[in-house]
Amino acid sequence: MPRGIFASLEVLGRYVVFLGEIVRVIPKKPSRRLQCIGEIERIGINSIQIVMLSGAAIGMVFTLQLITFLRPFQAEIGVGALVGIALARQLAPLITALMLIAKNGSAMAAEIGTMKVTEQIDALESMSVNIVHYLVLPKVIACLLCFPLLTVLANIIGMVGASIIAVFLFEIDSAGYLDYMFLMVRPLDIFTGLLKAIVMGFITATICCFNGLETTQGAAGVGDSTTRAVVVSSVSIMVADYILTTFMLPILYQ
Repeated sequence: MPRGIFASLEVLGRYVVFLGEIVRVIPKKPSRRLQCIGEIERIGINSIQIVMLSGAAIGMVFTLQLITFLRPFQAEIGVGALVGIALARQLAPLITALMLIAKNGSAMAAEIGTMKVTEQIDALESMSVNIVHYLVLPKVIACLLCFPLLTVLANIIGMVGASIIAVFLFEIDSAGYLDYMFLMVRPLDIFTGLLKAIVMGFITATICCFNGLETTQGAAGVGDSTTRAVVVSSVSIMVADYILTTFMLPILYQ
């Protein structure tokens, strides 16, 4: 077996052990309320603008493409339903997760990586501070809370952007547009997107923090671990998205 495969399996094993450590420290005291609030502000509140912008852009562009395709068939009244279902099930959680990985996942890896190479983590450990409980757990909790909430925001803003394009630009009847959209978009569609967002939030937080703790070789190592965290977490959420979609589709179409 090639050496690279052994190295990858070794990293995967350390990551699984890291996940076990996160679960183990959850009930430990003291509670990290202040750290959690700070991470929620950083990951959630400070990301509202970029999520709104990306959600509006996706909703408007997707609507523009669909109307152009459906207008020759005189079926553009169903654009709102199609956009709503696509956003709720797929686009909103995925785009939100990718934006948050780029903005906050990289920051997590860089922050922890910098602390590692400057020996701040060693100093905390010398004072008997559990690094996973102090640094990692608040980030994981914040991602589990913020990813689904920001996904809801992306859904809402995406549908607003889609409505602007459909109703004001292409003059589609607003009553029929909204009625058909609310008829076709079900709570189950929204729930599946929120479940994906929770899974993606957990994957993002754990992979980025893990890569930060794996940082070596000074400043260059911080850059390498940050890049690796962004790439691996982005690919991982897409794989997770496919797996979750495979299991959810039979439920959605029962």
